[in-house]
Amino acid sequence: MQKVTLGNTSLLVSQLCFGALPMGPLQRDMPPKQGAQVIRHALDRGVNFIDTAQVYRTYEHIRLAKEGCPQEIIIATKSYAETYNEMQAAVEEALTELDVDTLGIVHLHAARMGPELFEKRSGALRCLVDCKKRGIIQAVGISTHTVAAVRAAARRDDIDVIFPLINVRGQGIRGGSREEMAEAIFEAHNQGKGLYAMKVYAGGNLLQDRRGALDYVLGLPGMNVVAIGMVDEKEVDMNLHLLKGENVDAKSPHYVPITSKKLIVSRFCKGCGSCVEACPNQALALSNGKARVDEELCILCGYCNPVCPEFAIRMV
Repeated sequence: MQKVTLGNTSLLVSQLCFGALPMGPLQRDMPPKQGAQVIRHALDRGVNFIDTAQVYRTYEHIRLAKEGCPQEIIIATKSYAETYNEMQAAVEEALTELDVDTLGIVHLHAARMGPELFEKRSGALRCLVDCKKRGIIQAVGISTHTVAAVRAAARRDDIDVIFPLINVRGQGIRGGSREEMAEAIFEAHNQGKGLYAMKVYAGGNLLQDRRGALDYVLGLPGMNVVAIGMVDEKEVDMNLHLLKGENVDAKSPHYVPITSKKLIVSRFCKGCGSCVEACPNQALALSNGKARVDEELCILCGYCNPVCPEFAIRMV
């Protein structure tokens, strides 16, 4: 597994970052032991970079997976914390539940926010900077879907790593086009920021051409690492072979058939709008007193699921 250094940090990470979102309760809701087996399969094949978040609730999956693993594992997590104390609690939670002394990256989890996040979450950012000085975290980052936030982060000395949404279709990008996000990424690369990409398959919407989707993102200057959500060993193996430059088509022994996913709103929806507020991509709206999904905008992240008081939203 090829490893690269993230920008001006000292973080040497595998080109494939294991995305832990899909195995958590926001999507597949895999038991921790089952999820740990998949993560360990990736670790045993050279993957050393795992991406998670406080809201994903996959810390136990990762903790179990890394037990007895001989290689250094770099874990990136994220938090929606706004204040200094809230972020301090989030960092301590991650350290404890993951059973680690140091976190690789802690991101401001800011999918739909623009540059205003740096003022609104100034306390949380100050906490992360202090944690880095104390050696508790190795790098401070921002996770975002927004072009303007990437541009703003590129110019800040207190941000080391940027985790932007980018894919060949431009699906899910907020506040600009695919080309504008690519330009913002290039600017961040020139400023020495570490970069790794999310949603390269657009939440599963680009699986018909995995090769083309990967080639586009990895062709961007400075974008050498991709985070891909995986829920079984075959998916791990397929993505590893793709990152080696192999064509994994339907005739390949490493091919994983496409399983389509959809977001379903059941008849139990009361139209409260909680999911609309939670959606990072404005893919949900209220119509005739019910939530409705715009499938062209939905990136199947699952962030809407846990906020529904009626349990009316499911990913199938």
